[in-house]
Amino acid sequence: MKKLIQWQSFSNGLWKENPVLALMLGLCPLLAISSSVTDSLGMGAAFTFVLLGSNLMISCLRRLVPNQVRIPVFIVIIATFGTITDYTLAAYLPELKRNLGVFLPLIVVNCIVLGRAEAFASRNNVLNSLLDGLGMGLGFTLIIVLMAVIREGLGNGTLGPLKLFGQNYQPFLIMILPPGAFLVLGFLIALKNSLDRRKKC
Repeated sequence: MKKLIQWQSFSNGLWKENPVLALMLGLCPLLAISSSVTDSLGMGAAFTFVLLGSNLMISCLRRLVPNQVRIPVFIVIIATFGTITDYTLAAYLPELKRNLGVFLPLIVVNCIVLGRAEAFASRNNVLNSLLDGLGMGLGFTLIIVLMAVIREGLGNGTLGPLKLFGQNYQPFLIMILPPGAFLVLGFLIALKNSLDRRKKC
């Protein structure tokens, strides 16, 4: 029973309660960053680190924090991990930090991170909170990278440093523009809903 609960804590974020496809959260960085596979991987890793760290700390401190001040405390904890991520990227991967722009510090107020802190980490033990953070982080990362593969592949004909097509390939430019992000996201949500309906039948 314990293992089942732990598996559900991890797997929910991957599919059933995927933060993007099911809960429709974290769309700002998703739509803005998903035109590049490299940037999407960086955003997903940063997001997962903040989610894991904040879930861990909030779960450890949940019995010590008075109910009246829990949200400000959660925000301070999340901001701490967000700042660590921001400064680490500035020191070691300045180009990635520049590409992620304002969306890197905005992880602090991302609905997914604060939502998991309030809805899950503040009510569950450390292990389940870590698994929840990992599942949600990986769920977000999988979708942003999948969108980037589609958008960069069709819009530029590349995947990071790799060229996918020959020199005569005419890029499908709408894919790297904002409308392309909405189109790809819409198709992915429709695909998830269709697969979920088939499972129920």
